[in-house]
Amino acid sequence: MKLQTLLENMKYELVQGSTDLDITTLVYDSRKVEAGSVFVCIKGAVVDGHTFASQVCDAGASALIVQSDVDAPDDVTIIRVADTRLALAEMSAAYFGHPAEHLKTIGITGTKGKTTTTYMIKSILEHAGYRVGLIGTIETIIGETHIPAVNTTPESYVIQESFRKMVDAGIEAVVMEVSSQGLMLHRVAGFTFDIGIFTNLEPDHIGPNEHASFEEYLACKGMLFKQCKLGIVNADDAHVQKLLEGHTCEIVTYGFCDQADYQATNLELITGAGFLGVDYQVKGKVNTNIEVHVPGKFSVYNSLTALAVCDQFGVNEEDMKAALKQAKVKGRIEIIKVSDDYTLMIDYAHNAMSLESLLSTLKEYQPKRLVCLFGCGGNRSKLRRFEMGEVSGRMADLTIITSDNPRGEEPQAIIDDIKVGIGKTDGNYVEIIDRKEAIKYAIEHAQAGDVIVLAGKGHEDYQEICGKKYHMDERELIRDAMTELGMKVD
Repeated sequence: MKLQTLLENMKYELVQGSTDLDITTLVYDSRKVEAGSVFVCIKGAVVDGHTFASQVCDAGASALIVQSDVDAPDDVTIIRVADTRLALAEMSAAYFGHPAEHLKTIGITGTKGKTTTTYMIKSILEHAGYRVGLIGTIETIIGETHIPAVNTTPESYVIQESFRKMVDAGIEAVVMEVSSQGLMLHRVAGFTFDIGIFTNLEPDHIGPNEHASFEEYLACKGMLFKQCKLGIVNADDAHVQKLLEGHTCEIVTYGFCDQADYQATNLELITGAGFLGVDYQVKGKVNTNIEVHVPGKFSVYNSLTALAVCDQFGVNEEDMKAALKQAKVKGRIEIIKVSDDYTLMIDYAHNAMSLESLLSTLKEYQPKRLVCLFGCGGNRSKLRRFEMGEVSGRMADLTIITSDNPRGEEPQAIIDDIKVGIGKTDGNYVEIIDRKEAIKYAIEHAQAGDVIVLAGKGHEDYQEICGKKYHMDERELIRDAMTELGMKVD
């Protein structure tokens, strides 16, 4: 491939050399440079790629993409751009043949609900016969291949590479989580989304290594709606108008308010044999009844979003309804059928805010008892342990304190910290260090009408102890516990 092909439609300055140059690979990791590579010097939070200019030239790089001055041999082409992260995104799209042009691309941004909504959309579209890829917090899915995630939104090169693999695999649409960091760092630049989605916005990710202020956080989220053809947004969110300032796309809305294009009404909480859910009417662009076997008002928002997207694909109402009824997300209020008499679920809630939100949602269903099983990670803030202990002690009828990822700490020491928080309440608790035994205890002592939540691990299938990850999947622990208790396992 010619370097000039990668630079098409980009603003740049040729500092030295020629763009009429054959390139072997596009690289932003200095360790992967080979003869004929073009190396993009990325300024990271910790490492500046410009400092590797001499090293990559020695390794055979033919061209450097820079935003600062570097020294390089005369036979190495130097291209200066305003932002090398943006350049990497644009060049990656060209390098992989602009694969997004052959996919229906759906991007979801917001503080909460991104993960669940991506899986709901994927579920409905697949139920309607589409082949759908996914990029998100938990994993990237390309056909039958599941790749564990490193970041919510991967680097732009990885996104374009994944798009290319999806196109080659015959996938027609991709739904992906788009973080504010991903937008700020241009990871999703280089193409236009067919659909952009906004779920909600709350003060989050504000700090030295993320966003300087809430205003910056909001502005980064809003970037998506200057890079998509259609925006589907939560009309009930207090920040939606500010977020949409300067948008360049068509807008449709969802929510409970009268002005929403997809309006939810007549919400009812429902319970069934071993599950909790919601039932509601939707009116506007779609008029039908929706039932979702995931609890809480936020499930209405997530399902409305999925419904609005799939309506753009022309999915019929029966397919939408059937898919939403069976949609679930690994580790996000994931109900595991153990008994018709009580409900057991797995959730990723791993801090006080998310645990309080989860337990508040479950208390609305008025369970006989709300049982919360959780631990806290080692080598992390003790304050989180105190706070989570206090939340569970105050809101749950029974707390089962156990181990999470102890890392380099003694599990009992972490449990003792959690007990400090519980001690501020009059909540009942038991402590069982071994997580499998703790789950077994929860099942063995379950009562009719209980809601039991295993919090903290969610989609994770490992336990980290002393720097090593050991396989541990709570779904397997539940099955093992049931077997040991002589219960029927499906």
